[in-house]
Order: sequence, then structure tokens, then C-alpha cells
Amino acid sequence: MKPIAEILKMARTIAVVGLSPKRYRPSYGVAEYLQKAGYRVIPVNPLEAELLGERCYPDLEAIPEAVDIVDIFRRSEFVPRIVEAAIRKGAKVIWMQEGVVHEDAARRAQAAGLLVVMDRCILKDHRRMAQV
Repeated sequence: MKPIAEILKMARTIAVVGLSPKRYRPSYGVAEYLQKAGYRVIPVNPLEAELLGERCYPDLEAIPEAVDIVDIFRRSEFVPRIVEAAIRKGAKVIWMQEGVVHEDAARRAQAAGLLVVMDRCILKDHRRMAQV
């Protein structure tokens, strides 16, 4: 848990790839929680203009600022493309939410110097960290 706690303490900006406008979707609840916890959340969804009071971007490359964590709420087959974009963007961490697993993309991200968290919920880990 220590590396995850360190990731969450150093991060300030989190791009949430696949953020849904539907309040009942896990991506929405997680992003809303992260905002309330003090993170700058940048929505990434090509079908939306704004989510959670933030401008929404069609992809990682369109974000005009640095990103610490790329939090992925997309199916596993989309992960390699997102990882390549995160590498180009200069992100520090790839975070694949629960159920999102792609070993090859994780190895690619690590080889490029990114930290990788896979098949874990950032909200649950943040809550655990806050209780310690």
C-alpha cells in the first residue's frame, strides 16, 4: 500500500479517461470524490463539453496542462492506446480501475518510466490511505 499512498500524496492533477456524464456510473462517483478530496480532475470524453464543472477534453493530447495520474475507466482493449498517449503527455502514473487489466500496456508504461496501478479503485485506495 505504501507506493499507492505515495502516488496519491504526490498527485495533484488526475485525468479521468472515460468519465461518464451519468451520476450512477462508477467513473462519475470516483471523479466527484477525487474533486472533493482536493485533486484537480480533468475529464476525458470526446462526447462531452463539460463534466463536474470542468472542461472536458476529447483525448489526453488535447489537455493543455501537465497530468500526474491517468485514471482509466475504459475497457481493457483500449488501454494500449491510452498508455501511449499518457507516455507522450508525460504523465507520471497509469491507474487502471477495477476490472481494467492489460499486462502488455502496463509493461510498456513501466518501460517508459511511468508507475502503474492495475485493477484497483483509486477511490477505495484513497479512503484506506485517509484512515491510516
